[in-house]
Amino acid sequence: MNRFLAFLVRSLITISTAATVWLVSYFAFSQTFLLSGVISLGGGIITYRITGMIMKHRFLKKHRLTRKEYQYIKKNLDEAKPKISRLHKALLSIRHIPSLKQRVEFIRITKKIYRLTRSEPKRFYQAERFFFSHLDSAVELSEKYVFLSAQPKKTYELDQSLNETRRTLEELTDLVEKDLYQVISDDIDQLNFEIDVAKHSIKTLKDTRINDESRRLK
Repeated sequence: MNRFLAFLVRSLITISTAATVWLVSYFAFSQTFLLSGVISLGGGIITYRITGMIMKHRFLKKHRLTRKEYQYIKKNLDEAKPKISRLHKALLSIRHIPSLKQRVEFIRITKKIYRLTRSEPKRFYQAERFFFSHLDSAVELSEKYVFLSAQPKKTYELDQSLNETRRTLEELTDLVEKDLYQVISDDIDQLNFEIDVAKHSIKTLKDTRINDESRRLK
């Protein structure tokens, strides 16, 4: 369940509970309108917090994470979010048309890794190289490239540095692509397993039909 949907569910449960508490307090227990409102508000706050605790517990259980593990992952994801925004801004600021496709692909891959890890935190452990190494390198290189390319006077040394930076960013794109494959490696293994099972079932079915046909001919 995504964050917006989780918030919507919590809000609907809270509002329904608060309304029920108000009605019971006002009509069943003959409380004043104002006091019923206060009781209703308190019931709503308690319901919202309890609902959040239950949903978080289910989320952790679903993804087989302890509270401490989730806090660690969430902290790193929160730190990575502004870095990714800086990276995307810098990559889109680079005025080098031949590398545009590669930069757009770089942006797409980093978004994919972040979204997958955000929705399934357990994947973070398969993306540690991206979050702890490749992302920082990409941000630093891309921002330095934007700064240097904006200088009014170009020298041979500066042009060489810019070319080298572009080549390094291309290499980083390949590394980050490998990071993405590492993140989804379990899914690929599972898919290959299911393909093998399906092929085995198909082969078994074909062999059975061939044997049946052979018996009929005899």
